[in-house]
Amino acid sequence: MYYSSGNYEAFARPQKPEGVDHKSAYIIGSGLGALSAACFLVRDGQMKGKNIHILEKDSIPGGACDGYLYEKLGYVMRGGREMDNHFECMWDLYRSIPSIETEGVSVLDEYYWLNKKDPNYSLMRATINRGEDAGLDKKFGLSDNGAKQIMELFFTPDEDLYNKKITEIFDDEVLESNFWLYWRTMFAFENWHSALEMKLYLKRYIHHVGGLPDFTALRFTKYNQYESMILPMIKYLESHDVQFHYGVKVENVEFEINENKKLAKNIVTIVNGKTENIELTENELVFITNGGCVENSALGSQNEPAPFKPEIKAGGGWDMWRKIAAQDPSFGHPDKFCFDPEQTNWVSATVTTLDDKIVPYIKNICRRDPFSGGVVTGGIVTVKDSNWLLSWTFNRQPQFRSQPKDQLVGWMYGLFSDKPGNYIKKAMRDCTGKEICMEWLYHLGVPEDKIEDLATNSANTIPCMMPYITAFFMPREAGDRPNVVPDGAVNFAFLGQFAETKRDTIFTTEYSVRTGMEAVYTLLNIDRGVPEVWGSSYDIRDLLKASIKLRDGKPITDFKLPFKEKILLKKAIQKIVGTDIEKILKEYDVI
Repeated sequence: MYYSSGNYEAFARPQKPEGVDHKSAYIIGSGLGALSAACFLVRDGQMKGKNIHILEKDSIPGGACDGYLYEKLGYVMRGGREMDNHFECMWDLYRSIPSIETEGVSVLDEYYWLNKKDPNYSLMRATINRGEDAGLDKKFGLSDNGAKQIMELFFTPDEDLYNKKITEIFDDEVLESNFWLYWRTMFAFENWHSALEMKLYLKRYIHHVGGLPDFTALRFTKYNQYESMILPMIKYLESHDVQFHYGVKVENVEFEINENKKLAKNIVTIVNGKTENIELTENELVFITNGGCVENSALGSQNEPAPFKPEIKAGGGWDMWRKIAAQDPSFGHPDKFCFDPEQTNWVSATVTTLDDKIVPYIKNICRRDPFSGGVVTGGIVTVKDSNWLLSWTFNRQPQFRSQPKDQLVGWMYGLFSDKPGNYIKKAMRDCTGKEICMEWLYHLGVPEDKIEDLATNSANTIPCMMPYITAFFMPREAGDRPNVVPDGAVNFAFLGQFAETKRDTIFTTEYSVRTGMEAVYTLLNIDRGVPEVWGSSYDIRDLLKASIKLRDGKPITDFKLPFKEKILLKKAIQKIVGTDIEKILKEYDVI
């Protein structure tokens, strides 16, 4: 497997890999990484679909990319996906996945046309004082020292950030700024999360720094992530006779390990309460989704809180990874990520409006017609003075194809699930859907004498507790996640957010798709390049633009410098007068 960039390889089709007709594949899990691996096996590996087996413990595919109407509960989305124009592997895949709505076009075509016609942007990124504009004015509000801390992190070697927390790198000049409010709520970072992950995110999305305050950086699907992203992949795979096996829990993968060779020999499964083994040879490839951010997630209801169930049990991604990791050091260290669910959980909730009584309060904040079919909030709206650090969003409506035309479906989450609310004096994790809705309505500015009635009769709210939703952000070092294909691996690879690949960042759809592509291309030796991660962190234009945006447009001549340094800066600027360096610095408002 090798990396490539540019059109030459982007549009090329690889030749059929040698011996692929005699190979088969077992894919553990059916999340985005797993489904991507199956699609690449079919499209580029040209493996027979009937030889590809997807083993899923649940009755529904899609993993964390969900969106479903549950009988007797209502619409549920555990999370949402913000996407980037430079998700190179993802768009490489979706150009080949047919739309299930429009005949003759791809999912990428559909997505591209939608976001060109209806570009995303937010008209109110944050509120305060019960629905008032927080007045951030698209500013980052960083001091010179705060901006310097961010820049120093950007240039710090990864090795110097191993096992360090963000609070060991940033002080209050960053952590109390608008920048941190934008950043932590958009990406779900906690102060105690990994400084290394923070640095990798900065590098990966340096070209989008200027779009953070109003979400012009983002693109969204038409419907929820399950219907827009997962279902088209399922239909594509089924059309190629890929075999889906539901209700299959994988308890372990057993390996034969020699000095220079690692071979997966047996998949231990639990089917209908009985242990069954799938014996493997070198021609049977195994793709393992280890860990899982939505493992142990649990739903509540309008009148019941979502239970907090962090216990790790056999047949789940964490227990399986522990059993695998015990066999070889190169298989990672799962307990670096799942050891303390108090540091990795948050609560989300899906709210469905049942009449028109809540809609005016939503409209007052998003400043758009939520029923227009276009962008509504344009990304999350963060309640700056919320004890839960509550954020909420309504994406394009309808969010579900089956959704009644007079209803809205939105999503919210709170980073601090253990804090009492401002109106409901309970921890978010202890609240029913109705109580979470009441807290949200309070922050929308609904009069207090109307809050309970609207939460009871005008909305249906389903909470979800996710104990390990940000486990991948825990402080770590090299080797804590297994490489997508570990050294010496003959017939197996790891997929998803807890597999290691170069430069890219976790908690993105791109990361899942990239691991699937790299795994398939490596094990089948496919003669086509995997698209390189977009190189904005090496582009002087993006670096200059981001540096000035972080300082809210102030040029370097506005730095508060000692007299001697000011003279040196002035002389340096004089030396570049009349050169291309002067031109580019002026073009990006550096001077």
